[in-house]
Amino acid sequence: MLPVSIFIIAKNEADRIGETIRAVRDLTDDLIVVDSGSTDGTQAIAEELGARVIFNAWPGYGPQKRFAEEQCRHDWLLNLDADEVVPPRLAAEIRALFAQGEPPCQAYRIRIAEVFPGEVAPHPLAYALAPVRLYRKDRGRYSPSLVHDRVDLAPGTAVGTLRGTIHHRSVRSLGDQISKLNRYSDQQAVDLEIRGVSIPTWRIFFELPAAFLKAYIGRRHALRGTYGFLTAMNYAISRHLRLAKHYERKRLKALKDSAPGPDA
Repeated sequence: MLPVSIFIIAKNEADRIGETIRAVRDLTDDLIVVDSGSTDGTQAIAEELGARVIFNAWPGYGPQKRFAEEQCRHDWLLNLDADEVVPPRLAAEIRALFAQGEPPCQAYRIRIAEVFPGEVAPHPLAYALAPVRLYRKDRGRYSPSLVHDRVDLAPGTAVGTLRGTIHHRSVRSLGDQISKLNRYSDQQAVDLEIRGVSIPTWRIFFELPAAFLKAYIGRRHALRGTYGFLTAMNYAISRHLRLAKHYERKRLKALKDSAPGPDA
């Protein structure tokens, strides 16, 4: 077992979390699942596979991951989402990193690439993000942002990059994807308001086509054929919804502020 705690946040992930846990449970003696109220048996599956399950009502992405960090016993942390799988090659790389004792860096970026329904692995040329996912708790903590899923590192932290790739099974179906993105756009609109950010209204007219090109060409969804076209469209719709809801909140606030008082 490595001196690494692995933590996962989850809600209603009974169909996916088992594979996620089985891929890494031999790496650690401290595997934590923070559940925000599953009703599909996610908790029982995680416990049967050796995870320590803790309930915490949903406070937003960043706050939930910060809560999970606090439950970890080891100084080193590995964060996975419930729909992400560490393949054997990456697991072996992480094990080798600790084979000689303390790793040379205090944080490591890991590539994350999507695996669409019907695929067993990401396309060889698939677009991948590379966020920090393996890090020392005393050198980095998750951002408290409701929607921005990132580790904020202390100045001077040495950061390395692993060669392996996490397999991200984010899409159950096109319908489920659009529902998930719609819920996320609600949180994004609230987050913009909390941070005092005002996006110009003119962007509403260009956001959808620009976001489609970003996903289809820039993120190489075009490599996935028709299904890639459809997932790129879903992404574009979600970006449009983010701005539409942001505009609606600003409009309603402006109308409320300009309304005459009861004594007018």
